[in-house]
Amino acid sequence: MTPMRTAFLAAARSAAALLADPAVAKSWTDPSALSGFTVGGLAEHLGSQLLSLPKLLADLPGDGEVIGVLDHYAKARWVGADLDATINVAIRRGGEQAAAEGAAALAARVGELVGRLPEVLAGAPADQYVVPPAGPWRLSLDDYLLTRLMEITVHSDDLACGLDIPTPELPAEVTEPVLALLSALAVRRHGPTAVLRALSRSERSPATISAF
Repeated sequence: MTPMRTAFLAAARSAAALLADPAVAKSWTDPSALSGFTVGGLAEHLGSQLLSLPKLLADLPGDGEVIGVLDHYAKARWVGADLDATINVAIRRGGEQAAAEGAAALAARVGELVGRLPEVLAGAPADQYVVPPAGPWRLSLDDYLLTRLMEITVHSDDLACGLDIPTPELPAEVTEPVLALLSALAVRRHGPTAVLRALSRSERSPATISAF
């Protein structure tokens, strides 16, 4: 497998362990750390970053334009959208509707997928392309998996913070590409000088260099 596929497998295993934590089931219907999401809705959104992969791989990729990961975020409608924008409301609604299955069912589905994920990833061609949900453009599989690494890493922290449990410690093979992606997106949004100052000069640091 490629390094990105190996990293995704590590992130998926971490997410599966977090979703199976008893704290998730205990607080399933409580508000999460993200406005508009219950713990259950956020957990479902996290789980969907894994569970959507088999269908995505099985679908025909079509003939949409192949773009890079930064251009993917430039095109995605949710990036920069208000919390109450239609796209973000739909994302939250999808998580909340899926949460009707309960914590145990989600953990079981994710655990089952993670168990066969090595075979799924190893069986995907080296030149595999997929159409992300934000499409209709195409991404290489590894670029798509990088976007899922970011989602898993960020939402694992969101979920853990809302439960007042430690954020899962992910290996460098996961965090390094995620931080590189977020840094590149922050530079594109705020410019290199703002990011440079935020990382090196607290006295000149801007109020935010958020990637989104």
